[in-house]
Amino acid sequence: MSELSPEIEGVQTPGTWRVSDGTAVPFKDATSAWAAAAFDVLVDVASNYHAFITYKDLAEKVQASTGIRSRSQMRNWIGGVLGQVVDRAAAEGLPSLTALCVKQDQSVGDGYRYVLEVAGLEIPEDLDQHAAEARLECYKYFGAVIPSDGGAPALPPAVIAQRRRAKPQPEPIAALCPTCRVQLPRSGICDDH
Repeated sequence: MSELSPEIEGVQTPGTWRVSDGTAVPFKDATSAWAAAAFDVLVDVASNYHAFITYKDLAEKVQASTGIRSRSQMRNWIGGVLGQVVDRAAAEGLPSLTALCVKQDQSVGDGYRYVLEVAGLEIPEDLDQHAAEARLECYKYFGAVIPSDGGAPALPPAVIAQRRRAKPQPEPIAALCPTCRVQLPRSGICDDH
């Protein structure tokens, strides 16, 4: 049986099932197993300076490591899994591991607000910058090799690129002819002199 195929000998398996034998797994039990696996995956990600993981990759890793799959789309259950990770990290006094998990565009989703709510913090205008700072705390706490200067929070490359594209570029200051004070053409040579 293929791990991704929810069929055993032509019999349709339940919506959430154990890969090894196709038996149904209650969704609540699956979510708890995935949350425990997600915690471990995120701790591993945190051990690499400036690393992060997408929701999609995290969802695949937790399903593969637990041997529990679901027909439900990842977007319908990953938030609940990450919510359990947030709760566990808060209860254990750990940095926010879920800051390491990003959408395909490498930004944190609105679900990241839950981290701040659990911590009793104000919701900042820039969730991605807050997450970058939280990721740095994770790298330090979970043993990543940090530069000797203490490291720096970093936005993921796709977020930086998107912000550069969105930022209006200032108009270049026009060069003027030093003699007649008229704007120079692109050649840089005044047409009148």
